[in-house]
This record gives sequence, C-alpha cells and structure tokens, in this order.
Amino acid sequence: MPQVPVAELKDYIGKELGRSEWFTVDQQRVDQFADCTGDHQFIHIDPEKAAQTPFGGTIAHGFLSLSLLPMLMDELMIRPEGTKMGVNYGLDSLRFIQPVKVGSRVRVAATLLDVYEKNPGQWLLKSRAVMEIEGVEKPAYIAETLALCFV
Repeated sequence: MPQVPVAELKDYIGKELGRSEWFTVDQQRVDQFADCTGDHQFIHIDPEKAAQTPFGGTIAHGFLSLSLLPMLMDELMIRPEGTKMGVNYGLDSLRFIQPVKVGSRVRVAATLLDVYEKNPGQWLLKSRAVMEIEGVEKPAYIAETLALCFV
C-alpha cells in the first residue's frame, strides 16, 4: 500500500487508484463463509438446487463479496506517510447490483473520493470501490468505503 506525504493526499481526490488482481470465488470459500455466518441458504451451498434458480448455480453471499474488499484493495489504497495503522471506519453507501456466481473471477477498481484530517493524526479516506466480475457487464457492487489512518 503506497504511502503519500500528507501535503499530497488531496492531489489524489477523484483519481482512480487502480484495479486489483483477479481473484476466483470458489465453492469452498462460499461454504466456509456460510459456516462462519450461519447463512446456509441453498443458493449459496447447494449446487443442485441452486441450478434450478435464475442464477443457474450457487452464488457468493453479498457480504462475502464485500468481505474480500480489504484484501483486494490493500495494494491499491494510498495511506498518509507515517501511517502506523488503519481501520475500516464503515461505508457511506453500498449497493449489490449483480450476484457473483461461484467460480467467477472478481477484482476491485478503487477511486479516492475525499480525504481529511478527522482529528490530529487521524486521516479519514473515502473511496469508491467497484467490484467487477470478469466477463459480466454490471459490477457485483459499488461501495463508498471509509478508512481511518492513524499517523
């Protein structure tokens, strides 16, 4: 994750920070997420039943797709120089648009929307994250994410 001098942070507002590498969402990960969350709805874990739905097979949980965000954005997101740690601060908005079918490859495109010093030594970065699905026109989701960096 690139570190940027505090004086240059605002120069990145409105700029795309890049796209992550592709990542395959497999059935094992979906099953593990179901076990962790207790969400065992058949559209996620039963390929035979899910094949009978409009999805044509199992799909990832929306929140599983969202949970991949820190991993996929790690190399894209800028941080203020001297950052000691960063925490997820929340989301300003999130829309799930297209389900991620099991076996699909996804990646995230990130754009910095805003940055400001919330408290002395605490920088809040707001970004747009768009999860793209390989070969699919519509994204899986569009999220406005918030990260708080401690310098």
